[in-house]
Amino acid sequence: MDNDFRIAEILKSRGMTQTDLAEKMGISRVGLSKAINGNTTITTLRKIAVALGVDVVELFAKRGDFVAFVRRDGVTHTFDTEDALIDYAEELKADKGARG
Repeated sequence: MDNDFRIAEILKSRGMTQTDLAEKMGISRVGLSKAINGNTTITTLRKIAVALGVDVVELFAKRGDFVAFVRRDGVTHTFDTEDALIDYAEELKADKGARG
């Protein structure tokens, strides 16, 4: 799993494999791999989190770190700092002001 998710780390800490996780979710290992490495959805991430017994944010960051998700126009944006989220919000505010 070559991405920003901590799924491999969490699996290792639980003594589980990708195959174990896929079976627990009721999907194939290949299906799990495609879901994780493609343009995954928050629904899929929730299912993974439930199967692993963690909060969705723990798939991205260690507890205590900042993670925020914004879904806009069909695209999910992930922010790992408060400043990045504030910058994005300011851009949205400026866009809204320019339009109306």
